[in-house]
Amino acid sequence: MNMKRNTSNEREHWGGSLGFIFAAAGSAIGLGNIWKFPYITGMNGGGVFILVYLFCIFLIGLPIMICEIAIGRHTQKNPLGAFLQLDKNNRLSRSFGTVFLLIGLGFFCFGKYGLGGVFSLIAVIVYYFGWGFVGLGGIFTGFLILAFYGTVGGWVTAYIFKGLFQQLNFETVEEASQVFNNFVASPTSVLPYQIVFMLLCAFVVWFGIKNGIELASKLLLPFLFILLIILILRGITLDGANKGIEFLVSPDFSKLTPEGVLVALGHAFFSLSLGMGCILTYGSYLDPSKNILSSSLNIVFLDTMVALMAGFAIFPAVFAMGMSPDAGPGLALQIMPLTFNSIGDHLGWLWSSLFFLLLSIAAWTSGISLLEVLVTSLIDEFKFSRHQAVMFSTVITTALGVLATVCCTDWSRLPWLEKALVALFGSTNNSMFDLLDNISCNYLLPLGGLGTSIFVGWIWGTHHAIAEIRRGSHQTVDVNFFTLLAGLKDDPNSQEKTHTMTLATVWGIFIRFITPICVIIAFLHAIGWLHFD
Repeated sequence: MNMKRNTSNEREHWGGSLGFIFAAAGSAIGLGNIWKFPYITGMNGGGVFILVYLFCIFLIGLPIMICEIAIGRHTQKNPLGAFLQLDKNNRLSRSFGTVFLLIGLGFFCFGKYGLGGVFSLIAVIVYYFGWGFVGLGGIFTGFLILAFYGTVGGWVTAYIFKGLFQQLNFETVEEASQVFNNFVASPTSVLPYQIVFMLLCAFVVWFGIKNGIELASKLLLPFLFILLIILILRGITLDGANKGIEFLVSPDFSKLTPEGVLVALGHAFFSLSLGMGCILTYGSYLDPSKNILSSSLNIVFLDTMVALMAGFAIFPAVFAMGMSPDAGPGLALQIMPLTFNSIGDHLGWLWSSLFFLLLSIAAWTSGISLLEVLVTSLIDEFKFSRHQAVMFSTVITTALGVLATVCCTDWSRLPWLEKALVALFGSTNNSMFDLLDNISCNYLLPLGGLGTSIFVGWIWGTHHAIAEIRRGSHQTVDVNFFTLLAGLKDDPNSQEKTHTMTLATVWGIFIRFITPICVIIAFLHAIGWLHFD
C-alpha cells in the first residue's frame, strides 16, 4: 500500500469511562431511537415488539459492539488501519476476492454491466486490502449515511423554528403531510438548515476528542434526557394517556408476527451505530485500563432507555388525542405536530419545538460520530492534521448530501443520473435520497456487521479478542455465566475452578455462530429476500 500511516504512538484518549460511554451512546442514540423506533413499534404491536427488540439487542447488538470496541482499542487505529493490522490470513481474503470476481464476470455475461462492475470493483478492493475491505466498507458506509443524514438533520432543525414561529399548527393529517412534502421538495428551503447542521457537527469534531466530542456529549446527553422527561410528563398527564402507556407495557402476543420479529432484528443492529466504523473509531481512543464489557452494557442500556423513553413521550399523547399509533414514518414529522397542536393548552408550538429540538440533538450526536470516522481515517492513513481532515470531510459529505437534498423526492433535477443508473442496473430507487439510504442501511450496514463478527470469530480469533477485553475487566469475563445470573459473582464459595460457560465462552459462541446467523437473516429481510405476508 502507498498510504502514509500515522505511526506516532501518541494518540488522544477519552478523559474517562463516562466520557467514552456518553460519546458512544450519543453516537448510537440518533433519529433511529426517537423517530424510527416509535413508529415501527406502533406498526408492530407495541409492547410485544419491545420485548422482541430487547431480546434481539443481545443477539446482535451487544456482541458486535464488544467486537468493535476491542478491535479499536487493540489497534488504536481507524477502521481500515485496524483490520489491516490484524489481518493475518491473506490467502482466505484472496479466495473471497476470487469469488467476487467470478460473480462479476457472471453478471457481465448476462448483460448486467452495472452489477458486474460493482462485484469486480469489490474483488479488486479485496485483493488489495485483504480483510481491510471490512474496515474500508465501514468508512464508506459512514460517509454515505452522513451525506443523507445531513438532509434529515436539516429537516428537524428547520422544524424547531417552524414550531417556534407557530407554522406547525395543523388541524388535519392531510395538512401536516402537505406542508412536510412541500418543504422537503424545495431544496432552497432545506439547504440552509442542512449546511447549518453539518457545520455544527464539524464545529464539535474540530476540537478533538476531549475538548470537542467528549465535552459536547456530556452536555448534550443530559439535556436530551431532560427534554424527554418534560415531554413524557406532559404526555402522561393528558386525559386518555393511559391507553398509550398500556400499549407500550402490556404485550399482546396475538400481535406478534414473523415480520415484526424480522423488523426488530434489523433495528437492533441499526440502532447501535454498528457496521459504520463509529464505535470502532471511538474505541480506538479508549484507555487500556477501561472495562470494555461494562462500557458496552452501559452504552446499550442508555441507547435502549432513550428509545423506550421516546415511546413514552409519543404514544400517551398520540392515544390521548385519538391519533393512530401505526402512522409509519410520518409519525414524528407529521403526526406529532398535529398531536401537540390538539392538546388544547395553547402551547402546542412549545411542545413541537421541544420535540424537534430533541430530534436535532439526537441527530447531532450521531452526525458527530459519523464525521469523526472520516476525520480519524484521514489523520491515520494520510497524516492530515485534524483541522484539515475536518474541513475536507465536511466539504465532501455536504456536497453529496446536497445531491440527496436536491433529489429528495424524485430524479427530476438529475435526470441524466437516473438514466445512467437505469442503463447500468436496470432500475433505481425513487430518488437520490432513497438510493443512499437503501445502499447504506439495507446492504452495507448488515454486511459490515457480518464481516466484523466473522473476522473476530474466525480470522483474528476470539482468544485474541478476549485477551483485549480482559484488560481492565477485572476478570469479569471469566465469571461463570450462571453464577452471574444467580447473583453470586462475589461469593468465594461459588467460584468454579473450570472456565466452563463463562461470559467469555458465551460471547465467543454468540460471535462465531448465533450473531452472524441473525445478521444474515436481518440482511435478507432488509433486501426483500425474506419476508412474510
